[in-house]
Amino acid sequence: MSWDFALILLILFIITGIVWCMDVLVFRKRRRLAGEAASAAIEPSLAGLSLEERTQRRQQAYDEAAKAPWWVEYCASFFPVILFVFALRSFLVEPFRIPSGSMLPTLQNGDLILVNKYEYGIRLPVIDRKIIPLGTPERGDVVVFRYPVEPGIDYIKRIVGLPGDEIVYRNKTLFINGQEVRQVRDGDFFEPDNSTYIGRYNETLGKVDHQILVNKRASQGLMAIANYPFRENCQYASNGVQCKVPEGHYFVMGDNRDNSLDSRFWGFVPDRNIVGRAFFIWMNFSEPGRIGRFH
Repeated sequence: MSWDFALILLILFIITGIVWCMDVLVFRKRRRLAGEAASAAIEPSLAGLSLEERTQRRQQAYDEAAKAPWWVEYCASFFPVILFVFALRSFLVEPFRIPSGSMLPTLQNGDLILVNKYEYGIRLPVIDRKIIPLGTPERGDVVVFRYPVEPGIDYIKRIVGLPGDEIVYRNKTLFINGQEVRQVRDGDFFEPDNSTYIGRYNETLGKVDHQILVNKRASQGLMAIANYPFRENCQYASNGVQCKVPEGHYFVMGDNRDNSLDSRFWGFVPDRNIVGRAFFIWMNFSEPGRIGRFH
């Protein structure tokens, strides 16, 4: 969906940009000459009028002849705005809306967030080809990406596994390269999707301290989507999954571990699918006070 908007924005940028350039380089000069010719053409009819009336009539004739067509006027007016929005959204930051509770308690359904588009490299709009590498995603980053199963849909999850990592999620416990990721209980959290309280835990991934939700009493319920790319890198069991992350890919999970459709189910996220790193909540219409950075 964001890809469709990006394409529409690119088309508008190109059309208005072409018209704006033609107006600056060609059309304005033609209109000026037409205005001067119209002003000169009425000179014979101005005899006997006062200086003020002659000046007014000349200006009126000039303005009518030099008036830009409506389509040129609209394009020239909107081009700077479209240029600003296009550059901001394509290369700096892009707004997204959180559509579900899969990232609770970090992000809530309805949060409006900003995503850093340049931290991992500059990409060409629409085709999303990286042209200037600047950095790579790190473990613990919250990222927006195009859903590998249906690239027209944007997902948001937390990066758990980097290229080459071995990820094990067994009995509600996460292991990275053989090391258990410690979970420290921090009370309960009301999970609105299931209308129940579940355990809230503190967890550290890389340099990022964050909170997750885990229902230790619920079953794993893992069902892999068949035949996703590098499916052979994962082994499923009744109590969890074990995966080797391929090069150029990432293993992602939602912070709401029992209510998130993520890499455990549909596989890995290619680097080319990553849109950027989410970093700021700027609004939630249900809770206007939810503003600020998050980890």
